[in-house]
Amino acid sequence: MTALTQRLGLRHPIIQAPLAGGGDTPELVAAVGETGALGFIGAAYLTPAQIVEASRAVRARTARPFGINLFAPLPAPEAPRDPGLALERIAPFHAELGLPAPALPAAGGHPFDEQLAAALESGASVFSFTFGILPAGAIEAIKARGMFLMGTATTVEEAVALEKAGVDALVAQGSEAGGHRGTFAGTFEAGMVGTMALVPQIVDAVAVPVLASGGIADGRGLVAALALGAAGVLFGTRFVATREAAAPGFWKTLLLERGDGATVVTAAVTGLHARYLRNAFCDEYDASGAPVLPALVQSAAAADIFAAASARQDPGHFPMPSGESLGLIHDLPGAGEVVQAIVREARDVLAGLPRRTRQA
Repeated sequence: MTALTQRLGLRHPIIQAPLAGGGDTPELVAAVGETGALGFIGAAYLTPAQIVEASRAVRARTARPFGINLFAPLPAPEAPRDPGLALERIAPFHAELGLPAPALPAAGGHPFDEQLAAALESGASVFSFTFGILPAGAIEAIKARGMFLMGTATTVEEAVALEKAGVDALVAQGSEAGGHRGTFAGTFEAGMVGTMALVPQIVDAVAVPVLASGGIADGRGLVAALALGAAGVLFGTRFVATREAAAPGFWKTLLLERGDGATVVTAAVTGLHARYLRNAFCDEYDASGAPVLPALVQSAAAADIFAAASARQDPGHFPMPSGESLGLIHDLPGAGEVVQAIVREARDVLAGLPRRTRQA
């Protein structure tokens, strides 16, 4: 029993990390919840209507608590002064896939206020966010709905700022985590602290519960995080490798085949630093030295490439957010089986600790 499980009525301190763009589905979220863990809708790329639809689908499958996640409002991207180099870099990918020449995308995206309004009506028990601190009005609206509020920190400085802003819990995102880096106070490099070092420092610096995220895929990692003072653990890549996840089959297969050293942190995909499985798109773009377009403009410019790669089952040009826990994933079970396995492994580790300490 931890502060998290008590507050949310969970049986296990296990959270399926939001997988925006990475394959969470209502079936996945509900399956995790039915085991007594916490599932999340990664809604950052969803329209308000899609948020409503996904939430209804989750509620139709489970009465258990679930969470919803959005990006904190990002500054409106400035028009790039010279987008030519970035477009020139992705042009060969377009040609290789038989696509028209790339062009600078029109401004788009889904306004945060509209996404927030849909999330508040979702029936979710937990609201989490990354990329900064929510506006005070948004925090007030979330709290007024009785939702448990979680923010993402990659440094102690960020954790302290989020606690002052009023979050109920903090996600300590270690550098091993897959997907976007949540750094917002300081440089990208300053936010690349490993999970094992970051979690206890944040635990010591704040009074709210801290959740560990990054490079954890089994019961051993869960026990280690709890020993460091965490109240729970987010598992992301482990849940991508499940039957219910919507990630393409080639992505799931690579998660079983790849090991350490198979990921890279790059801004080439979205314009924001994130950890992905290495592939031709990431490696060739980074090697070229070409600049990237502003946040999320970069991904919009390459959207045709990613869509074509998905349709053709082409892992070389498709972004696959993945953490450094790859060598710990060996099967593609159901999400409920994953939770049960993590709990079983954790109990086995705890049962064996007295013997191991005597031998030390």
